[in-house]
Amino acid sequence: MIPELTYGENTFQKAEIEENDKTIDYEISGNLTYTELISVVKGLNLVSEFYDVNCACSVKGSGICAVALGQALADAVQKVMDSNPIDFMTSVIVVSTEVDSEIARFLKDTNIIAAPKFTANALEILNTRNVRYVTVKTPLKDYKKYISNDIKVTPLGTLTQTPNLSELDKDTFKIVSKAKPTTEQIEDAVFAWKTAKHCNSQAIVIAKDLKTNAIAQGLQSAAIEFVLDYSCDSSKDAILASDLPLTIHDIDVASQGRIGLIILPFAEKDIISKADKYNMVVITTGFTNILY
Repeated sequence: MIPELTYGENTFQKAEIEENDKTIDYEISGNLTYTELISVVKGLNLVSEFYDVNCACSVKGSGICAVALGQALADAVQKVMDSNPIDFMTSVIVVSTEVDSEIARFLKDTNIIAAPKFTANALEILNTRNVRYVTVKTPLKDYKKYISNDIKVTPLGTLTQTPNLSELDKDTFKIVSKAKPTTEQIEDAVFAWKTAKHCNSQAIVIAKDLKTNAIAQGLQSAAIEFVLDYSCDSSKDAILASDLPLTIHDIDVASQGRIGLIILPFAEKDIISKADKYNMVVITTGFTNILY
């Protein structure tokens, strides 16, 4: 059932949603605002990258706050909360697998949660706490089939582009530094890259142990300084993913944060030489992932 939207981005704006031929099968326990629905979609776009593992993310507006994978879903949710506890309290939580009572107890009436399934005990807790929830009945493994073209209606005309369905390609994914990554570092690098793909540009993601430690997005400049200041000591030996090429200054800043590996679209020889000086691993993907 298509929900009613209580209002748009601001309370004085009206908003509505219409079903189309690419609408997934879902149910919502209560009405959402325009911005809350955008947050749910943003989270689903991201967790669909990890549909076959336990993934959790927190979202506010169109911004990703934190992302994590875990042996159990409760572990992933706990990591997300630890990564960004302030925003967690009022964010939309989107997860890839069934929500049980342990996870439900993390949430308050200021949260919304979206998941493929909920146990009966979880629903009882969510209803008692007035937490709105979205049940996504369409399998997440099929979710990307429902992503439509991006359309923006402007005074200059209607802009249309195909959705970003980019995947890492073994033919362009290259280790270009002298230092070589461990298996764990490659797993973290892929995780960080997939997260950065869904963050607003200019995106910098710092991650370690399949958990984001800091995310910078939508900044006009100094994103790398911002994200390293936020991550503090947790940047040691962590992964830094960027959706754009970096500068010499950026590499120097990353070394001060003791970053272990950088994954980015491209790297010129001087960037690679600078990274080699710091014994830093550099992986290039061969393409950018800009999202405005």
